[in-house]
Amino acid sequence: MAAQSKLPPLPPWGSAVAGATGAVLANAAVYPLDIVKTRLQVQVTRKPTDPVPATVDGPHYTSTADAISKIIADEGITGLYAGIHGSLIGVASTNFAYFYWYSVVRTLYLSSQKLPTPPSTAVELGLGAVAGAVAQVFTIPVSVVTTRQQTQTKGEKKGLRDTAMEVIESEDGYSGLWRGLKASLVLVVNPAITYGAYQKLKDVIFPGKANLRPWEAFLLGAMSKALATIATQPLIVAKVGLQSKPPPARNGKPFKSFIEVMDFIVKNEGVLGLFKGIAPQIMKGLFVQGILMMTKERMELVFVLLFRYLRKIRSEQLQKVAEATAAKANVVLPIIAK
Repeated sequence: MAAQSKLPPLPPWGSAVAGATGAVLANAAVYPLDIVKTRLQVQVTRKPTDPVPATVDGPHYTSTADAISKIIADEGITGLYAGIHGSLIGVASTNFAYFYWYSVVRTLYLSSQKLPTPPSTAVELGLGAVAGAVAQVFTIPVSVVTTRQQTQTKGEKKGLRDTAMEVIESEDGYSGLWRGLKASLVLVVNPAITYGAYQKLKDVIFPGKANLRPWEAFLLGAMSKALATIATQPLIVAKVGLQSKPPPARNGKPFKSFIEVMDFIVKNEGVLGLFKGIAPQIMKGLFVQGILMMTKERMELVFVLLFRYLRKIRSEQLQKVAEATAAKANVVLPIIAK
């Protein structure tokens, strides 16, 4: 019975579709938090005692709740969904590429092992980093355009194509679509930590369990994403700063590297400025990762059952063809014998 009930592994594209589906559903559900955390991260945080600067680029937000209320008041409820189309395209493509390559490199690693032992934490992080790096190279242009859309004021709103053209027509040219690539490549440690931690927590909390219940997958996904977010928040803030329009204090001069962004933030806002927007970032991460892993586990099970059903149908068809061929041969043989 154990052998019969054991589910066969999914091919890489099956894991990729399952992961991308979960990511799109999860990010669509909590997209307003994505808008809020992006706007909190690009603004220069002011202290209550600081004078209001002469040039203010849009409203100033003091918290997640304050940002939500001001965005709705200024732009309506649709303001919380600015750039969602580009964002979901980016989420789908990034997660498809990530889960595909993660599945490929993990399968290659396991097949190269003489003994079928589970990968160590370091190996899991390495496999995740390789998959994340490959995914980022191909999908970062969508991330750049989406970040620009999310930080546009009410009078600057543009579509996906027009925003992309704005980036291309800037001083960076087409290379502007890959702004923040270095930071993104460094940030592959985020999904690497997330999925590495997910695998290890799964082995520790639910040892030997192949298929998790929805609440179990949600719990592991939320815990692993929270750990990864806290560890990489300064780099996340720096990446957003690179991809968005420069703050008014820069007089239109874009940042050249994530180190320059971090240096600017520390000088103007202090070290804690590197962690601005961490509250909505963690909230978004908790829900997105929890929903993503919960949905991915269910989608993978659906695909496995679908493949099993298709194999059964194919086997039955082949059996019918074989029986028909055999019956035909029995009829033809006497004629040949004559």
